[in-house]
Formats: sequence, C-alpha cells, structure tokens
Amino acid sequence: MGSDDCYNGKSKFIFITGGVLSGLGKGVAAASIGALLSRFRVIPVKCDGYLNVDPGTMNPIEHGEVFVLDDGGEVDMDFGHYERFLHINGKSEWSLTMGKVFSTLIDSERQGVYAGTTIQFIPHVADVIKNHLFKTASKESADIMLVEIGGTVGDLENEFFIEAARQLSNIVGPDNCIFVHLTYVPIPNGTHEQKSKPTQMSVRGLNERGIYPDIIIGRCSEPLSPKIKEKIALYGNIPSKNVISGLDMESVYEIPLSYQEEGILDIIFKKLKIVGVSSPRMDEWKRLVEVCKRKYEDPKKTLTVALCGKYMQLEDSYASIREALVHAAANLNVACKLKMLDTEFLNKPEGKDVLEYIKEQLADVDAVIVPGGFGSRGMEGKISAIQVAREMNIPFLGICYGMQLAVVEYARHKCGIPLANTAEVESDGIEVKEPVIAFLPGLEYVKVLGGTLRKGGYDVFLKKNSLAEKIYNGASVIRERFRHRYEVNPLYINKLEENGLTFSGHSVKEDNIMQMMEISEHPFFVGCQFHPELTSTLLKPSPLFYNLLKAGEIRRNERG
Repeated sequence: MGSDDCYNGKSKFIFITGGVLSGLGKGVAAASIGALLSRFRVIPVKCDGYLNVDPGTMNPIEHGEVFVLDDGGEVDMDFGHYERFLHINGKSEWSLTMGKVFSTLIDSERQGVYAGTTIQFIPHVADVIKNHLFKTASKESADIMLVEIGGTVGDLENEFFIEAARQLSNIVGPDNCIFVHLTYVPIPNGTHEQKSKPTQMSVRGLNERGIYPDIIIGRCSEPLSPKIKEKIALYGNIPSKNVISGLDMESVYEIPLSYQEEGILDIIFKKLKIVGVSSPRMDEWKRLVEVCKRKYEDPKKTLTVALCGKYMQLEDSYASIREALVHAAANLNVACKLKMLDTEFLNKPEGKDVLEYIKEQLADVDAVIVPGGFGSRGMEGKISAIQVAREMNIPFLGICYGMQLAVVEYARHKCGIPLANTAEVESDGIEVKEPVIAFLPGLEYVKVLGGTLRKGGYDVFLKKNSLAEKIYNGASVIRERFRHRYEVNPLYINKLEENGLTFSGHSVKEDNIMQMMEISEHPFFVGCQFHPELTSTLLKPSPLFYNLLKAGEIRRNERG
C-alpha cells in the first residue's frame, strides 16, 4: 500500500524544523504551538535521526534525560514538553527514530513484503516515515499532527525525515500542511545589531530540499525588530507578520503566550483553512506563569532545594525534576532555587570529615532530592547526603535509585547492617554481602540491555493512615511511572520495618514490590520507586514535589 492510500483525508500536519544550531528549543516551540491548539485533538510526533531504536540506553550526560511514557516507551525528553503543555499521555509509536525506521524496513524486506524489489533510500525509507505518520494520524483520529524533526537542516541524519515531509505535503495538499522553521538571530558582541544571515542560510538550505517555510520563528535575546522581520520575510518569501519573535523567556511557560500575542494562531488557521475556532482561554496558565517568573528577591518566599546527583555536566539530565519543582513552587506561590551537588565528589572533601562537609553543604537548604541513576559512581556520596538529611531533619525525597539508597542508608545506620548495599554495584566488581536491594525477580537472565527494566505506568497501593496516603489526598491506589531493575529485597523488609522504616506503597499482590517508603518520626522523609516528575504539570503539580516544598517551607520559616 502506497503512502497516498494511507492518508485519512482529515488530519492536518504541522512540521517544525530547526536551523543554524541545535538546542534552540524546537521541542518547546512545538509544544507551545500545541498548547494554543488545545481545542483540537493534537498528536505530537518526534522524529530523531540517531540510529538507536530509542534513547533508553543513551547516557543522560550526552543526550539529556530519558522520558518514560505510561506505556513503557523510552523517548526523547521533548515528550516531557509535549505532555506538560498538551496535557496528554504520549505513546511509544509517537517517537520515530531512524533506528526504528531502518528496523521496520529490514524486517519488512526479510518477511518478503517488498516481493524482491531492490530496497533504496528513496522511495522506501521515505515511505516508511510517511506511512508511520499517516497510520498514527488515522489510529489516533488526529485533527492535527504536530511533527518535530530533530536536529538542524543540513544534518545528514535527518535528511530522510525532511524529504518525507516534503513528499507528504504534496500528498495532503497545501491546505492541510504548514511548515514552521525555528532559527537563530544572533546579536554579536560589539555590534548591538540583530543579524539575519544565519537565518537566511538556514532557510536557503530548507528551500534546496524543496520546503518553503510558512512561519519562521527567530530565536533571539531581544524581540525581532520590524527591520529584521522584513529582511527575513524577504529571503523567506513570506509576509513579515509570519516572522515570529522567539524571545528568550524567564519561563518556558511564557512561550505559548508570546506566540499567541505575535498572532501565530491566525497564521496557522488561515493557512490550514480553519474557521470558527477561538483562541484558548489560558487565565490560570497566565497566573501561574507570573509566579514562575518570580526570582529570589524575597528570601521569605524562596526555598532552596539541594539536588544530589551525578549527571551534573548537562542540565537536561534532570529536566523533568527541574520542571516538577517549578510546578510545585508556582502553585505554592514561592520561588525555588536549586543547589546542584555532584555526589561523585561529596565523599571526597580534602582534609574534612565527610559528614561534616555535607552538613555544611546542606545547612542552607530547605529540602533534599536524591534522583534516579545507575551504577556505583557517586553512590556513596548520595548515601552520605541521605544520612545527613535524615539526621538533620531536612525534608527529603528519594526517587527510584534515591529510594533504594535511602533503604541502604537506613539498614546501615539504624538496623545494624553495616555491610548493607545494593546488588547493582556487583556489576562494578564490588562484593555485596548484605543485598538489601536486589534484582527484580524474573529479569535476572534478560540479556538485552533495553529489556532489563520494569518500565511504564503501574498502580501503587498506599498504606492506610500513612504519609503517602495523606500526600495523595486519601487515595488508596495511584498510578505512577517506573524505570528500574532492582527492588527492596523481601528478605530484609521485616528487619527494616521493625527498626522504624515504613513501606507505605506497594505493587499488586502477585509481586508485592515495595514502591514507597517513609519515616514517621521525620518531618518529611519519603522515597518512591517511581518517577513522580514525569507526570507533573504546571496546572497539576506532582503531589510529592508539592508536599516536599510545603515541608521545606516549614523548615525555611524555622530557620528564619
């Protein structure tokens, strides 16, 4: 079946491409456009040129965090923006990597689908991409398909996605497809003048591939001047009103509002022949954005949170945690300042006692978060930070590996098991005699790296009258997202609970994995095996982050 036969004749397509350099924020731009189209059923798709099937095995320092969907899919962090801005649950098939494209193509060829035809990049690779987009549109009954093409124009790895987009636009017709191009407008030091040349070259590169953008968003530190808009419009062959300022914002949640003021919806509606639809009401969004923009002028309204992790070289490694804190802070009407502590070095202070050094580092913080991660690097630093947070009564949230290490710390220092450890470090050659954290049953013999994780959304049953139940407003069952391969060893649960640790969340009775832990005598000491940051939004913050900051607010007031 050809691509023409796959089109449902109903869905409209918005393609977002990027130029000049990577990291301009195509994902946020796409999500912002989607937020303004909330009256429609908008389905986002991210096209990534790398040959990995998904980013699940990629280092967060290299690629940023791995975002986990409810269906267990491991996808690009841009899906975090999609879910937070569009208020949807993404699906694995909405992520299309070149690795998936080639896998599909080769599998089909081996199964005889092509009946002996010589397989070529064009048309066959482009056909796989087009068919995937059309089938997704049909399956999801999409009003609008929002397709972000990763990388920049001119990158070898995204050429086939761009060619597929060109071909698709011809199939669906000009009334059903619009191209948005995000580019960069620099202001070089010493000139104080916006420069359009990088944008001109980027648009030319797109034109050479047969695509003529309908909207050009110029990312700049200042609003684009009328003069520069006219110049970009001239080279882009579009009206100057179709050149949009992609202004650097204090908060990413301002961007939809900025695009709305620039009239981007009118341009989209006109091009796609959409009539009789009003702009969305975003009153509550606007109110919370104003709180998000608040800086740290008022110390009494500012909370400091220590994030104790090991992927500190790239801010995007903990992008969703940062956003979850923004959401919680905005809804509490406070500002939140992050203090980043690299746990690889916390346990190596020169000439100082480890715990005393960490106490100094945490003396001015109102809450501590130990996030997820893998391996032994930085592990002991995390455990020491957890010990200090517990002993100093600092509100604490341990996420995934952070919860597991909180259990290890408690076993070592409160249960008389000094050799307590996680079996995870055995792969690094460390002997573990007391594995209070063990491999998940049933996954011991899985050899494919991407298949050794328990991933996706699962129900968590909360213990009655626990802090967890209170945090989740009396709910007995909640649903959260997981990504782990180790669990609390059942052989140690009784010993841990006898010494004051409470396991307040667990999975279904068939496997009964411990999903949450807490210490009742502590102001706020909670660990969760899941990743609550993945389901937090500006309008509906994660209860765990919200209550962590509430506890931090109490500590802040006590500290004066």
